[in-house]
Amino acid sequence: MDAEELLNERTGGKEQPKKDSPLVSLERDLKFFNESIREVAVEIMVEGLSLHPIFIAHQHEIKLGELILDRIELNTEWSIHASTIEEFVERGIIKTELKERFLSTYKNPNDFMCLFVVVPEGANFVYYPYAKG
Repeated sequence: MDAEELLNERTGGKEQPKKDSPLVSLERDLKFFNESIREVAVEIMVEGLSLHPIFIAHQHEIKLGELILDRIELNTEWSIHASTIEEFVERGIIKTELKERFLSTYKNPNDFMCLFVVVPEGANFVYYPYAKG
């Protein structure tokens, strides 16, 4: 028996299809959500809630921020919640002692959306440029 037969045996004789990265569908949804997210970011800053809006992109249920774009309602793959750096620090997602380091890498909120992307393997910050109007 060669190595290939052994590997196929473990997977039930079927080759596992390579799954697309969830980031492919996220990028597609972000293009669709672009203007809505920008409007909420401006609102957060203009109303003085925060100078550092953070948007949480997820495909499950989370209890962070406020739901602004529901994937079920909009028939998309991702939901988006709006939050702020203040909530992230308050909830311990960004440690108080690391807040300044985070802010030093925070991109201009007029040009980029700051996303906290939550996937089953974990979560990470991503900056995605707003489409030029």
